[in-house]
Amino acid sequence: MKLHYNTFAACLIAVNPRIPIILAVLAVAAGAGGISESHAHSLFNSAEEFIGGYRVQIATLPEFPQVDEPSTILLRVTDIDFVEVDRFTMGLRFTYQGEQLWAIAPRAVDGSHWEVEHSFTSKGNHIVFVDLYDMNEQGEILTYTFNLSTQSPFGYIFFFSITVGASTFAVIVGYVYIPKRFPRHKPKP
Repeated sequence: MKLHYNTFAACLIAVNPRIPIILAVLAVAAGAGGISESHAHSLFNSAEEFIGGYRVQIATLPEFPQVDEPSTILLRVTDIDFVEVDRFTMGLRFTYQGEQLWAIAPRAVDGSHWEVEHSFTSKGNHIVFVDLYDMNEQGEILTYTFNLSTQSPFGYIFFFSITVGASTFAVIVGYVYIPKRFPRHKPKP
């Protein structure tokens, strides 16, 4: 009587007999409640700051805004326990090299998120002052300061160097390990 094994499991064991053990350990670790939360990575051009019992987060889409192209500035307000607020009043001031370029007058926002469309006119680092109004008992203005950068020529060099590095690594790994996986058979004389 022949025993028939699951084809997939047989292939895994044939490739590496330790793979079922590794998969079992990963399944137990993932299902054991060790992972209670997960979050997406922060955008590169993002920041957050806590002042006066509130946290303001800022980010841009695209992650690296281009000069003279529209960008979306994403703002989010939570309390110190990371609970989103229901309503807030906020104003924005954009500066570049110490000069104010643009401002948005304070406005009431329902919910905890606000998206603002803006086109940056200069390459480099812009300072954004986010003014949060009437959030504490004293009625003080809470001012958060953030740096937002636009794409510069060095940004292209950064992306190019990461791509070249990853490609070089892949070629080296392929050159070293592929011949070991598929050994060449010498023809018999």
